[in-house]
Amino acid sequence: MLFWKKKKEEAEEIIEEIKEEVSEAIEEIKEDAAEVIEDIKEEIAEAVEKANREVSEEDNQEEEAAEKKGFFARLRDGLGKTRSSISDKVNEVFKAFKKIDEEFYEELEEALILADIGMSTSMQIVEKLRERVKEKKLTEEDEVKKELRDIVAEILTCEDSALKLDTTPTVILVIGVNGVGKTTTIGKLASRLKREGKEVVLAAADTFRAAAADQLEIWAERNDVRIVRLQEGADPAAVIFDGCVSTRSKGADVLICDTAGRLHNKKNLMDELGKIYRVIERELPGARKEVLLVLDATTGQNAVNQAEEFNNAAQITGIVLTKLDGTAKGGIVITIREKLGIPVKFVGVGEGIDDLQPFNAQDFADALFY
Repeated sequence: MLFWKKKKEEAEEIIEEIKEEVSEAIEEIKEDAAEVIEDIKEEIAEAVEKANREVSEEDNQEEEAAEKKGFFARLRDGLGKTRSSISDKVNEVFKAFKKIDEEFYEELEEALILADIGMSTSMQIVEKLRERVKEKKLTEEDEVKKELRDIVAEILTCEDSALKLDTTPTVILVIGVNGVGKTTTIGKLASRLKREGKEVVLAAADTFRAAAADQLEIWAERNDVRIVRLQEGADPAAVIFDGCVSTRSKGADVLICDTAGRLHNKKNLMDELGKIYRVIERELPGARKEVLLVLDATTGQNAVNQAEEFNNAAQITGIVLTKLDGTAKGGIVITIREKLGIPVKFVGVGEGIDDLQPFNAQDFADALFY
């Protein structure tokens, strides 16, 4: 009995040891399994995050592409009258000639002049085309047309075409004769900047035009931005002073000033702008100043004359060309850029609030000869 009792105890001890070993093994397996599961979870989470990121990037790219396509379509449609005026005349020249010779160039130059591009600019375009056709030995109609389009894009291209907002605040002075769409341009520009996250203040400093401040106030309410105004006939510099004070106190990003809506007296304009510049320098030292001249594209050559006059009186940094959708004279953009060297920064191609768009030279040239 003692023998079997002893054997039983030994067996029980062995069983306990086995149990402990099995238990330890199970715990180790559990720990390893838990680590493996955590690793799998992390890999799955990373994979999901990567997939979401890729989907988001694709969505953004699609949205950007759709937005660009949408703008190009609006630009193309907006330039419909101009494109018909230019393209029809250019196409007639190409159809009339079987080879690219001197007579072809003369006819093309005349077609561009008649399309309101202007004599000097048309001559420059044709001369460049002549050189490139000879250099590249081009003979096909499509190749020559593409070269023509690229030359126009190069003339319009400017490194300073983007709106400069590199200081906080930035001051944008908007000038131009009455009736060109100055107030509407300011409203649309304020809307664009607001969508970009900028805090905007408007200064109604065109105090001599009846109801100018009232119109600007409607745009301020529509865009939910602050407006500074005084009574009709007040000193424009006083409005700018109040605008600067408001911009500084609110910590706003951009102050847009509606001012200088007259060109009947260049000296008065220069004196007024000089006074405004001094107020801005004193109240907002170091602030970037953009001076945007608004021109009505439907006035054709007169828009060039206005640009020349204003450029002599003010330090214009960019041009906004409005009403492009309503004219066959959109080629005037090329003349302004080539003749004055002032960058076109925005173009208006419709009545919608989104139809004021940053100017893109290649898009414009492509839409023009689409």
